[in-house]
Amino acid sequence: MASASKSLGNIRRSFEPWNDPAAKPLIEFDRVTKRFDGFTAVDDLSLGIYEREFFALLGPSGCGKSTLLRMLAGFEEPSEGDIRLAGQSLRGVPPYRRPLNMMFQSYALFPHMSVEKNIAFGLRQDGMARSEIDARVAEMLKLVKLEAFARRKPQQLSGGQQQRVALARSLAKRPKVLLLDEPLGALDKKLREETQFELMDLQQELGLTFVIVTHDQEEAMTMSDRIAVMRAGKLCQVATPGVIYEAPSSRYVADFVGNVSLIEGVVESASNGVVRLATPVGTIESESSAPATPGMTAAFAIRPEKMRLSRQVPGDIGVNALRGTVWDIAYLGDVTLFNVKLDGGTMVRSTVINASRIAPEQIAWDEEVWLTFPRDAGLVLVQ
Repeated sequence: MASASKSLGNIRRSFEPWNDPAAKPLIEFDRVTKRFDGFTAVDDLSLGIYEREFFALLGPSGCGKSTLLRMLAGFEEPSEGDIRLAGQSLRGVPPYRRPLNMMFQSYALFPHMSVEKNIAFGLRQDGMARSEIDARVAEMLKLVKLEAFARRKPQQLSGGQQQRVALARSLAKRPKVLLLDEPLGALDKKLREETQFELMDLQQELGLTFVIVTHDQEEAMTMSDRIAVMRAGKLCQVATPGVIYEAPSSRYVADFVGNVSLIEGVVESASNGVVRLATPVGTIESESSAPATPGMTAAFAIRPEKMRLSRQVPGDIGVNALRGTVWDIAYLGDVTLFNVKLDGGTMVRSTVINASRIAPEQIAWDEEVWLTFPRDAGLVLVQ
């Protein structure tokens, strides 16, 4: 865990009710299991999500994240366990009676209705007075900055505008919780990035609880206060983006979230918070609180940006200095990626920031290079 003096990752805002023993989650999954014809989609899962939290369920296809969201929405019932909202069980409560709304990846807009009628649809179904509907629709149009498009049909809008209409319709009934199932998947990369920040600002402005399902690590890292990484119906780790990235609990989480190099080895020693690993590519020392003991097999995980790439032979080549050959190079504008094949055969990745427009000495393919890093650059994983 991060201490007060050493935080893991930048904090977007001071909001962490999960660290308050007196705080009670708004949403509680209590030992929830969901089976479909003998297949277990969600397996004995317990999780708490707090009021006003932007929470992400992250994992590959088939990991159970969408099933979890559908159970919360009321489209599926748990095979075992219970789901509670504000302390009240949701068992047997139909979707339309739950104080939450769901926004789908397809947006599901009515093509024959105008933007304002799409937004008003749920309010009319609830029997709200016409004057109140008009006022609420106007409020939602202003919120998503679509006042000038009120009378257009969905097919007359861009993908980003359609996404905003679907969002406005979901928010019009003022739910306690908004559920988002891969809401940005249909947008192009630049628009998706812009919309991520818009969603964050909107969530803060409205003070609602957002729960998003995504398989996009960058999306989860950008928007959420906490991330639950899932695999085969189980939770692997639940933590803030900074902790998930800088202190993954297992090889799986480290490998799934962002780029990482995993170097397998055997623990030589573990004392005073430092683990020493013997690996095929050299000796590695790491500041680590992992429960490592001599003779144990472990992996050293390090992110590409944490390693320094150089042609120069380091002064101390005994520890945390790995020699290899440049295997591949990818220029991405802001950074250059180097895949380096170490002398022991392991392939690792290093990134170099392109701080200057003109690089005086470019490292090329097949060059011999050294990768160096301090003790606190990576961590030892025993799972």
